[in-house]
Amino acid sequence: MLSTPIIPEETLLSYGATYKKVDKGDPVFLEGAAAFFYYQLIEGRIRWVNINEDGREFIQVMIEPGECFGELPLFDDLPYAATAIADEDCVLLRLHKSNFHQMIRTNFDIHFKFSNLLVTRLRFKFLTLRELAYNNPEQRISTMLNYYKRMRGIEQKPCKLHLTRQQLADMTGLRVETVIRTIRTLHERGRLTIQRGKVFY
Repeated sequence: MLSTPIIPEETLLSYGATYKKVDKGDPVFLEGAAAFFYYQLIEGRIRWVNINEDGREFIQVMIEPGECFGELPLFDDLPYAATAIADEDCVLLRLHKSNFHQMIRTNFDIHFKFSNLLVTRLRFKFLTLRELAYNNPEQRISTMLNYYKRMRGIEQKPCKLHLTRQQLADMTGLRVETVIRTIRTLHERGRLTIQRGKVFY
């Protein structure tokens, strides 16, 4: 979880944001739909995914409390590029697009923080594309884990992995069997620890 939200709750509420509950497994929005709101997660977890014609998910990113998602269409007026699904029961704050624009125009600090977030996510996309070009599963998984630890600002060692093996497979383009085998290999090499089925890295 982020130590501080991207935008303080009280600021969003002052610009007219409202709370919304989403049940586990329900979509918040669908790929290809028009965007009308800024979304920030308060409780729960969201997976932001692309789904192919066979129904397989490719996870773009897992959203934790305090983080926002689906922000690109607020700037380019194009449809959502991915689907957001509640991975757990969730509580969101949503702010209408026009109010969001007014907020960032009149709050330089928020605008700068938001720009920094977009740069961080763009850098992650470059990193992901680079890693997917390699066939080494250990490198893909290690890079993904290190990125998540750094992005979340987690300093303790070891840190518990809050992703399932399936989710890690959906993020790296690997088969879940390959992820399981690779995690076991990384454990044997001392690069992470498995305790009662839980992964610490």
